[in-house]
Amino acid sequence: MPQRSATLYRYEVPMVRDEILPMYARVPSRTGLLVCLRRDEREGWGEIAPLPGFSCEPLDEAQAAAFLFLGAWVKSEVARDIDAFLPPSAAFGISCALAELDGSLPETMCCRSAFLLAGNDRAQLMSRFDGIPNEAVIKIKIGRGDPQQEGIFIHDLLSQKNITLRLDANRAMTQKQAEIFAHCIAPVFYPRIAFIEEPCQTQEASRAFAHHTGIAIAWDESVREHDFIVRREESVAAIIIKPTLTGSIARCRAQCQAAHGHQLAAIISSSMESTLGLTQLARIAAWLTPDTVPGLDTADALAQQVLRPWPTTHATPMLTAHDLDEIWRI
Repeated sequence: MPQRSATLYRYEVPMVRDEILPMYARVPSRTGLLVCLRRDEREGWGEIAPLPGFSCEPLDEAQAAAFLFLGAWVKSEVARDIDAFLPPSAAFGISCALAELDGSLPETMCCRSAFLLAGNDRAQLMSRFDGIPNEAVIKIKIGRGDPQQEGIFIHDLLSQKNITLRLDANRAMTQKQAEIFAHCIAPVFYPRIAFIEEPCQTQEASRAFAHHTGIAIAWDESVREHDFIVRREESVAAIIIKPTLTGSIARCRAQCQAAHGHQLAAIISSSMESTLGLTQLARIAAWLTPDTVPGLDTADALAQQVLRPWPTTHATPMLTAHDLDEIWRI
């Protein structure tokens, strides 16, 4: 019988770019758990980090569920469908650790990412924009201010560089506000807006917006609703998959396959994970969505890296396993 053990660590890292998150979800630090599974000489890691304001489960609930599941795993009593027994963040983190343990998570990483611009400080946004290369894919948060001013700003960006934009409204706008926003952008630029993630407060309003303007939309929050079905729809270009909010690797893989089967892009996106979680998302993106640029430009939002480095943040201090708080071992 293989010798098994499981350890849970807790991390807390200060946020340095909290403008990435909506006001209702901003936190001073990112807190999560790291799970380390060992079987004989092999080892696998995963991250359990519910995102406040987005995840349905709080961290203490995810932690309690992880205790129960891992206690059973050490005894070789494992449920086949971990999504049925664990909240999404725990299912994702533990599935990553299991996949590293059995070698089923490929090592190759997709280190490309859509550049992320967020915040209301236009000077700061333009400073970051100036450093982004021509023909890049850029994700910009919208729906946080006057729709007319936001539309003019997006028009100006599109007129300066040959970029492709992914816009994300987090359901913040009414249909009227979204259409005011769109009408401030010259229609000649519409083809370079890949999509707007959930522009309106309801799916029906978002569909109507897309129909009236011709700007494609993507489903994000909707993907995680219990009755969501992946299907081809007019003006829907993509689904956004945030594994920490979705569940296990198997569940994310099924959604990717369903999207591709309906000629939709599937985009792997971060939920402000630590660099450990980001590197695993980059591996999943390279494996499941190799032809699509993922949304993983969040490493510099945190003051420290955790356990594994992200390629673009070499100068950021690294927390090792010895720096973490061990909270449970079996």
